[in-house]
Amino acid sequence: MKMKMSFLILITIAITAYFSSLVSGYDLDPMQDLCVAVQDTNHSVFVNGKFCKDPKLANADDFFASGFNESGMPTPTNLGFAVNILNVSRMPGLNTLGISMARADLEPFGLVSPHIHPRATELILVLEGTIYVGFVVPDLRNPFKSRLFAKVLNPGDVFVIPQSMIHIQYNLGTTNATHLSCFNSQNPGVHMISYQLFGSNPPILDDVLVKGFQLDKKVIEHLRAQFS
Repeated sequence: MKMKMSFLILITIAITAYFSSLVSGYDLDPMQDLCVAVQDTNHSVFVNGKFCKDPKLANADDFFASGFNESGMPTPTNLGFAVNILNVSRMPGLNTLGISMARADLEPFGLVSPHIHPRATELILVLEGTIYVGFVVPDLRNPFKSRLFAKVLNPGDVFVIPQSMIHIQYNLGTTNATHLSCFNSQNPGVHMISYQLFGSNPPILDDVLVKGFQLDKKVIEHLRAQFS
């Protein structure tokens, strides 16, 4: 009986370990050497990634990009930052490789407001300036509380944001700041928390936001006007 129970425990551990290995990954592993994305919007079927063009038609330009010595286009907000993104849409050769990057430039006291990347962990390398970076995770003992992990970063410092954690970047200095972000996904995505909650279309019911944020309805109306 004891041997049978030990055997069942071993089998359970093995199965758990196997399925844990399946869900611990991010983008799927490539199943061929090259899968250059086809930039074709006429496909009637969406796939989790991009369609591949014939590998024989791939060329060096599919795996090349330039322009990261310059700031990206400013975001359409008053937050004071610009982002230069390199993902599979800009470099088709990234398709199935599970990697992308971005350059963020923050004006003095510029803020990348609370957001998440649903499909990627983010590794931040500061190139210039002084940037406050932090993320929050739920408190294991109380889901209505959170723990903050934050650091003040200077040039050469690196900080990692675990996948799907709410995080921010803030320029503490009076000069511009720049950092590079690397992601373990060809298309990490971004959810800007405040903009999605207060600027949704159609809008979320006022009563839901009033109760959820414990704010007066007039404050909710003001926030909706700011983020819509």
